[in-house]
Amino acid sequence: MAFVLIADDDDIVASLATDALIDAGHACGWVSDGIEAWDVLRNRRPDVLLLDQNMPGMSGSTLLRKIRQSSTLYDLPVIMFTAVTGQRDEEQAIYAGAQDYIRKPFHPPQLVKRIERLIERRRGRGHMDLQTYLAEKSGWGAQRKAAAKRAI
Repeated sequence: MAFVLIADDDDIVASLATDALIDAGHACGWVSDGIEAWDVLRNRRPDVLLLDQNMPGMSGSTLLRKIRQSSTLYDLPVIMFTAVTGQRDEEQAIYAGAQDYIRKPFHPPQLVKRIERLIERRRGRGHMDLQTYLAEKSGWGAQRKAAAKRAI
């Protein structure tokens, strides 16, 4: 089971997505604008964010950029969930850091399958704050551990 936050200003679409995910055994939260989504993300980290492109307050692409710039949310899995159907829009969303792109109208079993596939790919890779991640990737974390052992 995963916690999926849905950020979508279309109540019918968000309700259908919520029902499909709950029926599949996942927990869901739902907000209707980008600012509200940002407030929720700062207080509770979901396993996946299903993010509409066009919302009041803050657009999905603006929120995605903000997430990727955050030291605590930079690695949050995001699926763009939008009626914007252009190939260029999809490419821009992926380039901006979305892991997937689902067009509306959507097929509920396909939505569940894509979310579960994303969750499965991330299984075993828990969240790591940005400073620790960068230290490990650079090898600096291993050097600090070795120096600490020598000091003992």
